[in-house]
Amino acid sequence: MSTLVVAGVLPIAGPLRVDDRLAGTSHRDHRGRNRRIALLAAGLLLTACSGDGRSTISAPAVPPESTATPTMARTVPPAPKVPMTALPGSAPATSTAADRLAAQLTKAETAIRDPATPPSRLPGLGRTEQRAYRTLVRQPQLVPKVLAQLPPTLRRTVKANVLAGSELRKLNRPTRRLPRWRIVAPAPAAQLMAAYRAAQAKLAVPWEYLAAIHLVETRTGRIRGTSSAGAQGPMQFLPSTWKRYGRDAILAAARLLAANGAPTDMAAALYAYNPSRRYVRAVSAYAGQLRANQRAFLGYYHWQVFYGDTLLPEGYPARPATPAPG
Repeated sequence: MSTLVVAGVLPIAGPLRVDDRLAGTSHRDHRGRNRRIALLAAGLLLTACSGDGRSTISAPAVPPESTATPTMARTVPPAPKVPMTALPGSAPATSTAADRLAAQLTKAETAIRDPATPPSRLPGLGRTEQRAYRTLVRQPQLVPKVLAQLPPTLRRTVKANVLAGSELRKLNRPTRRLPRWRIVAPAPAAQLMAAYRAAQAKLAVPWEYLAAIHLVETRTGRIRGTSSAGAQGPMQFLPSTWKRYGRDAILAAARLLAANGAPTDMAAALYAYNPSRRYVRAVSAYAGQLRANQRAFLGYYHWQVFYGDTLLPEGYPARPATPAPG
């Protein structure tokens, strides 16, 4: 609320005082004037406190017959100005969702592909990458804004990952009941990479497709359980497929793909694996990123298991499921 200053009186916020050195004024007149000034001030205070708390009435001038010497009103020094610049390292005040996603993806994708990145940082980078792509899949209107802010070298990467996520989201519609799975830690990344490459060396099936299938089917082996279609194991085979192609999951997947056109016609081979064009496009998009830079696997390897918008952490169901972050 504004401080009202009446000529000859201190601001209303303080006690009302009258200069005792008024020339030629009797004690009785002095008290009468005090009462008049106090009443006037009280009336202004009531008026100033009405409405939105801002005074709309100008302070009255001292009557001309008054012989009072005006008392100087005490003024409050202005508040120091707050600097408008952002603190170092803080996000701009006008930061948008697209700004934040572009910054997250630029940082994560660049660091994952950098051989100098310490291995201890890769789990956090992979999860940041995954959360950003989940957001873009669910809010596709942000994609053009994010792409416009990315370095040109990363735009194809982001487009491919959003495409893959979008196709899989349309392909799989989770039910309300959570699946009866167990979520476990995967085998070490180096061990998985060696298995993919061994299958490629034996059957000429590109390792990138085997890794992409493994990512899509069970998050590189985190999911233990049976799918709604009855598929089982790290590469999600039906029992009849296991009997035909063997019990080594990655090598059996390579045998199935080779029997259906790989490596010459990978689209046909993938369609035989899962008869869905969306599935073929999703796996091909991930495989393309691995082919462009094999270190992309070190980001995918740390992606977590989500069932719709529910996170199933490692240790589930002993560890409870939680709503998907951000």
